[in-house]
Amino acid sequence: MPETKKVALLVGAGDAIGAAVARRFALGGFAVCVARRDAAKSDQLGEELRKEGCDFHAFSVDARSEEAVQALFTKVEQEVGPIEVCLFNAGSNVNKPLLETTEKLFTRAWELACYAGFLVGREAARHMVPRGRGTILFTGATASLRGGKGFAAFSAAKFGLRAVAQAMARELGPKGVHVMHLIIDAGVDSVAIHERMKAAGVDLSTIKPDSLTRTSSIAEAYWFAHQQSRDGWTHELDLRPSVEAW
Repeated sequence: MPETKKVALLVGAGDAIGAAVARRFALGGFAVCVARRDAAKSDQLGEELRKEGCDFHAFSVDARSEEAVQALFTKVEQEVGPIEVCLFNAGSNVNKPLLETTEKLFTRAWELACYAGFLVGREAARHMVPRGRGTILFTGATASLRGGKGFAAFSAAKFGLRAVAQAMARELGPKGVHVMHLIIDAGVDSVAIHERMKAAGVDLSTIKPDSLTRTSSIAEAYWFAHQQSRDGWTHELDLRPSVEAW
């Protein structure tokens, strides 16, 4: 496998942010590897990108399993090429009143949004540090900065992921690996958010223009971070619409 091949591995890459990042890095000449619990869910994205002449691969992985994450990285490195960019995008935006937040729910939220991020980030580092290069990206949220009503489990997980990313950045930066944590302090313009808003009784026709952050804008932020020169790396970046109160 030629060392010049650029590979982006996107873990927890669903149909919104993950798909947008896949499109952006494919456009930038990367072989894109999308890993999610069920690889078949990426078939439509793969068909779209392959029609455009892009190198696309889909993998199934449970990012909460150390063994599965290690196997994923080994497979990508051996079958596709050296991983230059790794995105961790998994998470479970759980909204439950405190007294309804069970031990199981709390643990599952932490496993998916924090522990899995640690496993993916650590495995990416194992491959990138010996090469002295690479970019590791983490998707954060408003909950990474403050706990909201009903978000004890999700906030704890996202706070933890932010700490993992910060610790990694301080340790890996001098070794040539760029670690960036992106705080999306906004609703994301996606099907899932639209459905959630409709379920809450919101008339989607009343949504003001640019009041939700487009997935393509998020993808551009990740692309920007990867393109930064070593003398000016950004560790944390926050995105929000101009109308968002913060």
